[in-house]
Amino acid sequence: MKKAVLAVVTAGAVVAAALVPSGPSVQAATEARSEPRGFGSALSSVQSASWQTNASVNALAVAGDLVFAGGLFTRVRPPGKARGVNDAARKYFAVFNRTTGVPTRFAPSVNGPVWSVATSPDGKRVVIGGDFTVVDGAARSRVAMFDVATGKLVAGWDPVVNYRVAALKITGNTVYLGGSFGSVDKVARTRIAAVTLSTGALLPFNPRADDDVHAIETSTDGTRVFVGGGFTHIGGRSQHALAMLNTSGAVLSMPAAAAIPEKSDECDSRVKDLEVQGNKVFASNAGTNSVGCYDGVLAASIQTGKLLWQSKCLGATEAIAAIGNWLYKGSHAHDCSADGEFPDKTGMHHLLVYSTITGKLGPWNPNTDAGGTTLVGPLAFATGGNDLWAGGDFTKVNGAPQEGLTRFTNVPGGAAPARPAAPKVASARPNKVTIAFTTVLDRDNMTLTYFVYRGSARIGTWSRTSNSWTKPTVTSITDAGLTSGQTLSYRVEVSDGRNVTKSPAATVRVR
Repeated sequence: MKKAVLAVVTAGAVVAAALVPSGPSVQAATEARSEPRGFGSALSSVQSASWQTNASVNALAVAGDLVFAGGLFTRVRPPGKARGVNDAARKYFAVFNRTTGVPTRFAPSVNGPVWSVATSPDGKRVVIGGDFTVVDGAARSRVAMFDVATGKLVAGWDPVVNYRVAALKITGNTVYLGGSFGSVDKVARTRIAAVTLSTGALLPFNPRADDDVHAIETSTDGTRVFVGGGFTHIGGRSQHALAMLNTSGAVLSMPAAAAIPEKSDECDSRVKDLEVQGNKVFASNAGTNSVGCYDGVLAASIQTGKLLWQSKCLGATEAIAAIGNWLYKGSHAHDCSADGEFPDKTGMHHLLVYSTITGKLGPWNPNTDAGGTTLVGPLAFATGGNDLWAGGDFTKVNGAPQEGLTRFTNVPGGAAPARPAAPKVASARPNKVTIAFTTVLDRDNMTLTYFVYRGSARIGTWSRTSNSWTKPTVTSITDAGLTSGQTLSYRVEVSDGRNVTKSPAATVRVR
């Protein structure tokens, strides 16, 4: 898994680590609010300021007021700055203040790329996995642990993994490892293993996967382990891409896995990320080898493993994160026509949100570009419950330069509706004027309120729903009982509950 559960870090630890004092914490996204927020899901689509990186961010985790980022980057720099301007060295691993987006002094030396990050449930430990072999001058073979309060490498915690660690999950006193390795401490462990959080000692857990493991999650009570990857066999059983295990490594029934097409020469669809929320587990896929190979997202019951809903959007989905009743996804979605949503050739939608209940796309449409080697854009998410940190190989967010890392919060405001065009007005019948207005778009709302004014007098209010992949709708109304010969001015205002945009005025002479 690329993210970790929210944990509490002491205020002293945060202040000691941060370069600047923390700002006020944002309000929890799932709390009731007394005033309109200006956006329809848990988060605004307007990015909040954060530092950026000079290459891809592959993994993120949150603990208290700290955000841990791992990847291929070697330097970080302030928002709005070009590469090399006011930057600082942070090779493969960096820690940021979650409230300000500024890097902390927690800056270990890592000699190779970091592909996974996880924090302990109490927030006292952070574990990184990847390709490295030396950390802070000490031998650490593809996995290492730090003390969050001090930023120091934990002495004596040093499992020896013989190849890449691409997935981590910590629960209780267990650290689950996934990747492309074949042994841990010179004992056979094929692509998945577990060690203790306290000492790093290898545990008997040994389900063996025949292909790479990309993601690991656990149920809230820690009794079930969800594994995603490119495997076709795990735990001695035929199981493709998605599996549910118990803590001994035995495979449990997971009927939802049948929704992922079997591996073939034409289609290799792999689970790239997992997220658990309450009694649901969500899995996201990236398909390779052919156009149309399954790239979607599904929801399954933790108790039964049965499929609850499935989206079949095309465009590899690399990251997912749940906040309240919303599941945010990072992908290069380009065709969701199979779900009755946007068709192909409508552009790349790198950031989207689903209802966790219905699986339908919701009102959140910020965007990034895609670069680097993956051409996906977002590759990793992490959330503390009222924000979303996104890492990847993008260089722009909502059209503005921002490389590798960005964040979205629930600070009220959101994106304003687009400015409406002047209404079309005509007077074809005595003492009457017809007014027609066209719907506009808002990046974090689908349903907007439209007000029509004659001069300063409001003559009507309408609620209309629109999105970027359907044609705008036109609403026509009639203003009656007017005086013949007078010239009147009409305009439209559009509100998302907090932001208002106004159209130019249109005039007409009453017949």
